[in-house]
Amino acid sequence: MKKIVTLIALLLSTLLSGQTSLETLFEKADSAFFDYKNYPLALDLYKQIEKQISPSDKDWNYTINKIARSLFLLESDSRKDPKKSIDLSEQYIEFADKNKQYLDTVLYEKKYFMYKNIVVGYFALNQIDKAKIYQDKLYGFYKQKVLPKGIDEYYNFEFFQWDGKNVWGYEWFEDLPEDRFSRSFSKIVYYIYSTNPDGTDKDQLYRLHVLMFHKTDASTPFDYVLTKRLETATNEVSGTLYAYTYTKDIDFNKLRHDIREVLKGNYEPDTKSEVKKKN
Repeated sequence: MKKIVTLIALLLSTLLSGQTSLETLFEKADSAFFDYKNYPLALDLYKQIEKQISPSDKDWNYTINKIARSLFLLESDSRKDPKKSIDLSEQYIEFADKNKQYLDTVLYEKKYFMYKNIVVGYFALNQIDKAKIYQDKLYGFYKQKVLPKGIDEYYNFEFFQWDGKNVWGYEWFEDLPEDRFSRSFSKIVYYIYSTNPDGTDKDQLYRLHVLMFHKTDASTPFDYVLTKRLETATNEVSGTLYAYTYTKDIDFNKLRHDIREVLKGNYEPDTKSEVKKKN
């Protein structure tokens, strides 16, 4: 009888000890690290907890979502380091796909933004061929109509700083219209911003559009032309730079070189127009 009582006491002690240990880990992960934005340590603790519990545990979903959130925030904080950003984005995608059934919808859909982050990272590393792999994946998701709001029409593919300015490159998924006179269409837009002391965007200075050319002759050797646009409260001034043209399958290496030439001031607009805004 004494042996049975002793065994029960030992079992309860072990169970209580394990429970206390998990509670301590959760407390440290939530209050000591995550709440104070120490995401690397929080992530490490949540992963420790994941190893100690199973999908049938009441805390499983909470833990999985905390791991995803920590990875997401850690990647956001690592954006200035392209290699680290790429690595964390790949980790997030793998984790999200593995745990889709346990993740909140919003957190699962964040994985699509990670594909975008990988593209930006490879552009920063001048590895355009590697970036194209993930650009093609994004186009595939676009055709499947699974991209969430915020990345369902266009995506950021490049960011860099130039002479105290922030330069953001965005590409639209939509294909080049067959009817070149149907409307105005920009496939790619670079936004140039002045910056605050902390490096964040301040004011939009101008935009550089890879704009559809309204050609009447099929023999014209290009489909897009680079156009500079400056918008004010009362009007929009547009200048076309015919020195910089592109075919339907845009050569991103050429485009990036051209954008930097324009940023240097090496351009002369061939045409200029001004549109007054309606009151």
